Amino acid sequence: FVEIDGVPAQKILDAHDVELPLTAERVDADALPSALAEVALYGFDLSQDIPLRAHLFQLNEQEHVLMLVLHHIAGDGGSFAPMARDVAHAYTARLEGRAPTWTPLPVQYADYTLWQHALLGSEDDPSSLLSQQFRYWKQRLDGVADCIALPTDRPRPTIASHRGRQVALHIDASLHSRLLRLAREHQATLFMVLQAGLAALLTRLGAGNDIAIGGAIAGRTDQALDELIGFFVNTLVLRTDTSGNPDFTQLLGQVRENALAAYAHQDAPFERLVELLNPARSTSHHPLFQVGIVLQNAEHAKLALPGLQLSVEPADFLTAKLDLLFNIVEAQADDGSPQGLHGFIEYATDLFDADTVEALTRRWVDLLDAIAAQPQLRIGEIELLNADERQQFLAWNASTKDVGEATLPELFERQVAATPDAIAAIFGENNLSYAQLNARANRLARLLIAQGIGPEDRVALALPRSLEMLVAMLGIVKTGAAYVPLDPAYPPERLAYMLDDARPVVLITNRETLQSLPDHPVSALLLDAPETVQAIAAQHTANPEQAQRRQPLRARNAAYVIYTSGSTGRPKGVVVTHAGITSLASGQIERFGVQPHSRVLQFASLSFDAAFSECCMTLLCGAALVLASKDQLLPGDALAGVIAKHQVTHV
Repeated sequence: FVEIDGVPAQKILDAHDVELPLTAERVDADALPSALAEVALYGFDLSQDIPLRAHLFQLNEQEHVLMLVLHHIAGDGGSFAPMARDVAHAYTARLEGRAPTWTPLPVQYADYTLWQHALLGSEDDPSSLLSQQFRYWKQRLDGVADCIALPTDRPRPTIASHRGRQVALHIDASLHSRLLRLAREHQATLFMVLQAGLAALLTRLGAGNDIAIGGAIAGRTDQALDELIGFFVNTLVLRTDTSGNPDFTQLLGQVRENALAAYAHQDAPFERLVELLNPARSTSHHPLFQVGIVLQNAEHAKLALPGLQLSVEPADFLTAKLDLLFNIVEAQADDGSPQGLHGFIEYATDLFDADTVEALTRRWVDLLDAIAAQPQLRIGEIELLNADERQQFLAWNASTKDVGEATLPELFERQVAATPDAIAAIFGENNLSYAQLNARANRLARLLIAQGIGPEDRVALALPRSLEMLVAMLGIVKTGAAYVPLDPAYPPERLAYMLDDARPVVLITNRETLQSLPDHPVSALLLDAPETVQAIAAQHTANPEQAQRRQPLRARNAAYVIYTSGSTGRPKGVVVTHAGITSLASGQIERFGVQPHSRVLQFASLSFDAAFSECCMTLLCGAALVLASKDQLLPGDALAGVIAKHQVTHV
């Protein structure tokens, strides 16, 4: 394969001028795996070398291992069967003392390439088949994530080493048969069932709902190509949407539809597609997908040489093209009946340990077994834990400490009674003791209660980071209502959606923040308005009593509503009750070692669930909560300065 004026071209040699490199050496059986790996990883100089090498290892007088190394530029998985037949034909002829006689092939690889160019046309022609296929893929892959989230054992390195190992995979004949039946019942293929199962598994393992998996298409679309050794395979990106927790039959229907469309546009070269889509290129991962699945259902290579007993020697060459590659071979009896699926999962050792991939493999097989028995199961209902794992998780989560149930106002007020003069909150040069914080929250709560606000109401809260923000949060929960935090830095569209969706009875904010919020009919209580300041100051500082609330506040009432990120669609409001607060706070106080002298940084946005955790672990044990403005929490000197100035112990 040479370059002529900067353009790559193949140089076809006369067979009589070619000598196949063949090396023979004696090797011990123990050293065979490393010897095979060394030969397999030979680096071809494609401008000088023919893309085929042979190596013969002699273990003893009767046992030999022949390795043929075919560069991928000149052959693919579909080439193995015709190559095996050619080797057997030539070997048999030489044993008989004659040169092999070859039947001319109907086409050569050069014929195929010319035909493909004529079929696809020019990329510059908008009406060409190639342009049409590229348009399909650009639309189909629009917005696909640069990198899938996988449960790795280690962070992804900046530069992938491409070192890898393999874990064996086996699916027995019974499950193989049931998966085939499931495929037939839904007019799908076995590969589609396996791909849908893998997409479901990745979602369950935390990869999200937009699952891009790499697949291979044989590309041998004409019988005339069956006996041809050459590279015909192309790579397809199979994208699956698992959102909405579909049942498996729904997911399989989507996978089938998308796969058929991909097959109809299979000729667009993947390498060129990557250039056109131009995703963020990285030395740490493969573009467009990092997980692949291949079902090797092409004709198996059957090498029969006179006078020899032959077997295939499995080899692991310690490389990984992707993060995870599922390589599966379908076994069938002579009558075509299923005999099981076997193969391996090739994994990047940069990211995974063997036991992690073994567990992942088992979960995939268990998932396939479950959907073969009950294809109507929703993917979120499929059991992925075995009995030992389930028992282990139960043991991890077992708690012998009865912490009881109480509402946040009850828990906070107990702490106020215990440490009234301790510093509760710090912001810049200002601070509030527990008694002062409680008194200010009580005044706001009583004003809201007087306006009829109580348990199961929702009150929106939009204030910048400040002592007032903390006072307002406590004041709302003391009424029995649930607070709905609105981060003023959020996009106006998101804030408008949250207000429409949550339907709060009132919005607590200040005049400056109100200017940055979207217009909305909900009434606003402006904490810095003179009339509000006067109304709050007129309220009593005592804790509100149950009888003063519209109805009693119970642990099962809502404490706050947090909206999800929206990465799986529209943001969803999650209602969190008071019931788990005691366990959460006591567990974190114990595990994180929060003491009355501790100072905890309130770092998370109030619109993020972690902010509530920070407040509880601090204010329910007598420690001090350190608040700071958004600019002061920027990573670097600003954040380090806040931590140092206020002697923060917990971040």
